[in-house]
Amino acid sequence: MKKLFLLIFAVLLVLGSTLPLAAYRVTRAVLGHTEPLPAVSSAPELPASQPKALPSADTETFPVEDLSAGKVVQLSRREYVLGAVAAEMPVSWPDEALKAQAVAAHTYALYCRDHAALQSGAWLTVDPARRQGCLTEPVLRSYWGTAYEQNYARLSAIVDEVLDEVLFYDNAPACTGYFSFSKARENVWGTALPYLIPVDSNTDLSADNYQYTAVFSAAQVQQAFSGLGITADLATPENWFGPAEQTASGYTKSLTVCGQTVSGTALRQALGLRSTCFTVQYQSGNFSFTTRGYGHGVGLSQWGAKAMAEQGASYADILAHYYPGTELRE
Repeated sequence: MKKLFLLIFAVLLVLGSTLPLAAYRVTRAVLGHTEPLPAVSSAPELPASQPKALPSADTETFPVEDLSAGKVVQLSRREYVLGAVAAEMPVSWPDEALKAQAVAAHTYALYCRDHAALQSGAWLTVDPARRQGCLTEPVLRSYWGTAYEQNYARLSAIVDEVLDEVLFYDNAPACTGYFSFSKARENVWGTALPYLIPVDSNTDLSADNYQYTAVFSAAQVQQAFSGLGITADLATPENWFGPAEQTASGYTKSLTVCGQTVSGTALRQALGLRSTCFTVQYQSGNFSFTTRGYGHGVGLSQWGAKAMAEQGASYADILAHYYPGTELRE
């Protein structure tokens, strides 16, 4: 009897361990194979190849050196581009000209980031207090006064339309310099860039003060020369300037000053001339420098952009005209 009891107990033990497994297998056969559901608290992993999101216009920062404040400040992309456009063009100018300026300013900052970052870590220098390079919000409020809200709303709406667009050349941001107006473009960076070439910009001729004459006394010019390391004899000012070498577009590449060769750019900076497209005359103790255009003459002509926009050109057309061979991308 005892043996029979032990046998029955053993049979029940075997059946108790095998029946659940058999039931499980039958259920899988009937319902099909299913994967277990993830725990409620688990999160699906992102594919390893998924690209990172680009920084937004408000989170991407542009480090610029504020010359008036003597420090590097961080501006969002939107703050920088809007401030750069405000510093370069009147807000009343045509929308398409302002858009072209916005893209050029954005692209040029990225080019400086890649090629000409300053020792301070800034990409470029600005002087908001003197309204040069980029205007910050406090300067804009002072500059626009009671029209601040209206002007800011207009300009920000225009800038926002192109804030993600950049001009590329050979898969890198192009060197999109810009200037007020000029006869043509010349490279002042010392490296030949295929998209910075002379293009037609005859609309500049209608710009305000396209031709301008600045008069300096001999003593003033002599003082400017000293900054270039040149000693000038005040007794014979009529002999100070010699032959000039000009570019094909009429800019002064170099000229002889008191027996030394000086670049047109260096003399322009020393005297504060509007451009390197100038002629000089001496009469009765004074020098007259007559300039045509304003700025370095490289890249986008702002007055030319204004005229093209008034004639119906889009900002893309304007950029393609002044930077031939570049590609506009988002």
